[in-house]
Amino acid sequence: MRVEEILKKGTAALKTAGISSPRVDAEVLLGFVLGCDRLALYREPRREVAAGEAARFEELVARRAAGEPVAYLTGEKEFMGLGFAVTPAVLIPRPETELLVETAVTLLRGAAAPVVADVGTGSGAVAVSLAVLLPAARVFAVDISTAALTVARENACRHRVADRVVFCAGDLLEPFAGNKSFFDLIVANLPYVPSGEVAKLPRPVRREPVLALDGGADGLVLYRRLVSQARPLLKPGGHLLFEIGSGQGAAALGLLPPAWEANVVQDLAERDRLVVARYRG
Repeated sequence: MRVEEILKKGTAALKTAGISSPRVDAEVLLGFVLGCDRLALYREPRREVAAGEAARFEELVARRAAGEPVAYLTGEKEFMGLGFAVTPAVLIPRPETELLVETAVTLLRGAAAPVVADVGTGSGAVAVSLAVLLPAARVFAVDISTAALTVARENACRHRVADRVVFCAGDLLEPFAGNKSFFDLIVANLPYVPSGEVAKLPRPVRREPVLALDGGADGLVLYRRLVSQARPLLKPGGHLLFEIGSGQGAAALGLLPPAWEANVVQDLAERDRLVVARYRG
């Protein structure tokens, strides 16, 4: 079969399965199988696809039709212009989380040797991106999942920042208990989906680790603990940034006592997305 023919067939199968972006997903999967980008498929629509490649593509299309995320099928996801390895052990990096990284970089740009914690690092996308964009920074990446830390370490090596990213297994900031005024910045993208909403998430999202999705009764259970742990660890004037869900802004600000000055930043769709809090000390 030719590229144009197999793409048409794959797109039809995904559309029948109710996949929201059937053509794009088919192109990504075929490009992965053929070892090329999507543009190459348009340049060579009559390229012959070998029988083995066609069979591999059809297998991936079937898995995608069954609800498996594209990033898990290809083992790759782009974030902040960088390629990251992903596995079913980690949450797939989202474009909206780039706001967290961009804000952190803005706050720390020009700092001599900032020390940063990324809590719930998962694939390491945030920690590694910060290390790449802030060459003077030292980043501590924490996760309760050792499987996730294995993926994060791989990504740090891939982008040659493993010498500046320290990986810690533990629950939130507990690995640093006993330290005082240690961090210039703490960032977190913790689970914030209310428990009652997890089952209503789109089918591909439900394939991701529930540990990285379920934020408790109101979605903010882990953030309550994080705020109390962060205060003694931040230097006076240091910042805590954490991603939230749409409509959680007011409740999230309510987690912060008077020692903090904070505001909610909205994403491009004008939805609550990020809490930016400064510890007055």
